[in-house]
Amino acid sequence: MHDQQSVHGSWSSRWVFILAATGSAVGLGNIWKFPYIVGENGGGAFVLVYLACIALVGVPIMMAEVVVGRRARQSPINAMREIAAETGASRHWSLVGWCGALAGFLIFAFYSVVSGWVLAYVFHAANGTFTGAGAEQVGRLFDNLLADPQALTIWHTVFVLLVMGVLARGVNRGLEQAIRVLMPSLFVLLLLLLMYALMTGAFSQGLDFLFSSDWSKLTWNSVLVALGHAFFTLSLGMGAIMVYGSYMPKKSSIAGTAMTVAALDTLVALVAGMAIFPVVFANDLDPGAGPGLMFVTLPVAFGHMAGGQVFGFLFFLMVAIAAWSSAISLMEPALAWLVERFKISRPLAALALAVPGWLLGLGALASFNIGSEWLFLGMTFFDLLDFVTANLMLPLGGLILALFVGWFVKAEISRDELAMKNPAWVTLWRFLLRFVAPAAVLVVFVASLVDKLGG
Repeated sequence: MHDQQSVHGSWSSRWVFILAATGSAVGLGNIWKFPYIVGENGGGAFVLVYLACIALVGVPIMMAEVVVGRRARQSPINAMREIAAETGASRHWSLVGWCGALAGFLIFAFYSVVSGWVLAYVFHAANGTFTGAGAEQVGRLFDNLLADPQALTIWHTVFVLLVMGVLARGVNRGLEQAIRVLMPSLFVLLLLLLMYALMTGAFSQGLDFLFSSDWSKLTWNSVLVALGHAFFTLSLGMGAIMVYGSYMPKKSSIAGTAMTVAALDTLVALVAGMAIFPVVFANDLDPGAGPGLMFVTLPVAFGHMAGGQVFGFLFFLMVAIAAWSSAISLMEPALAWLVERFKISRPLAALALAVPGWLLGLGALASFNIGSEWLFLGMTFFDLLDFVTANLMLPLGGLILALFVGWFVKAEISRDELAMKNPAWVTLWRFLLRFVAPAAVLVVFVASLVDKLGG
């Protein structure tokens, strides 16, 4: 069983897996959310706590996902069932795979809507819509976009087609080719924007905001924020890393690869902050604007700067690429399972997912206009999808996976897949997976529920 191949094909090299997993991990949250939470929670002090959370929680769970995926060479649903069988555990563990695939599908529905906004902004930036525009003007443009179900539907549809087009072509001709183009493009655009930020005159102020350590701002809540972001940023708990791991060459080091992905993901987020905040400070804008930072604050900044039209276009193109590479990984677990279960072609499986995903997205985009009054548990449909996936499904998926691989999977299976020269590293990893990671994820899970339901 250990040398079996995935029916879907495999990555041509370890680096393609690293790029694919980084593409999955680097999404909208890295570009607008991470730099902002760093600045709010004590800068460099927060970065240190965050890196500790990545090392103690993120990387061990990511390694566990890859161990299961590569061992079984199947979609997360079937991989969990197969490893449970090999270990002599209950076949009900495959529910983790189901939960992950469903979470990815639900996230895709509303992620596609927000990504549609980004595509609209790529178009506006290229057209020079933001040139000379004030905050009120850009704010109005954004509000008008959200209030227009027709425009939102068009952009949402375009984004769904972009993602499904890649998925339909398969692992090598679709995923791998797209990743080979998208990720280097993302890195190049990020470096161009960083060079642009160097010329704004407020670069040191931006660096100061991000990296000067203010330990007084570091609270218990900051630690929770760091833990939560460390877990979500690496695309854990939804089977994306597991399914990408199932296409990973046998000889590649799982530990080294997981650490490289975590490092690249963090680097992209920090460089994005170094590119964004100088632009914000140079224009006396509010760095704590959250999502508004991306859709209102930055367009105003680009609209008033030399070369702003070009760099505004490059910025939104970069964000669109990050969203695209992430969205591909959201749908891959469900798609791989459809192909395995019903023996259908990838284009047909992509279509079978695209239609319901697109329809759910229509419900999510209606939350901003015609459906803003439809409330479920006091939340719009968009907020409900976000809440159920981020606060319930992903943490539970990550928690159960850590417990499964830490406590139930035979140690020799993990040792065989990890192939670490020093057995002490495997022992450390199993310790983190058994005790530290589950406790941390449980704390985030409970805290976010208390915050959401009590707040």
